[in-house]
Amino acid sequence: MPQEARVAVVYGSPSDHDVMAQAGAMLERFGVPYESTFISPHRSPRTLADWIAELEPSGIEVVIAGGGGQTCSLPGIIAAHVTMPVIGVPLRTGSLIGIDALTAMTEMSTGVPVAVVGLGNAKNAAVLAVQMLAVGDPELRAQLANFKDAFEAAAAGR
Repeated sequence: MPQEARVAVVYGSPSDHDVMAQAGAMLERFGVPYESTFISPHRSPRTLADWIAELEPSGIEVVIAGGGGQTCSLPGIIAAHVTMPVIGVPLRTGSLIGIDALTAMTEMSTGVPVAVVGLGNAKNAAVLAVQMLAVGDPELRAQLANFKDAFEAAAAGR
């Protein structure tokens, strides 16, 4: 029987799939079950509202939300409705190449935080989600320690 998803990966446009799939690949590396979907916050607001309402009842613990250009509001919209951590991935789009998304995600109102990673860095969003989950999960914490040890060894050329 498959495990229930602990992380939800969502993005605002099908064109964001390739970048956001990197979050899923990293979550898979740690064995963290996740779900992934795209929902336009402006074209499908009721669908988004319904999806948000089902996050906590379905057991989701962390949301990774990617958006750029017109969809950069997605992480903030989600964060305004949930009590779980939301990690924003600003995506490189349009003439401002994602700087607008980065700024929008970091300038949230008090009480509506969005943790934000670098432009297009869905892999780091997944690592951050794993770190959040590992706070109460010793097995996952051990996997993270091994991951970081291997990362350091690779950087040192060992």
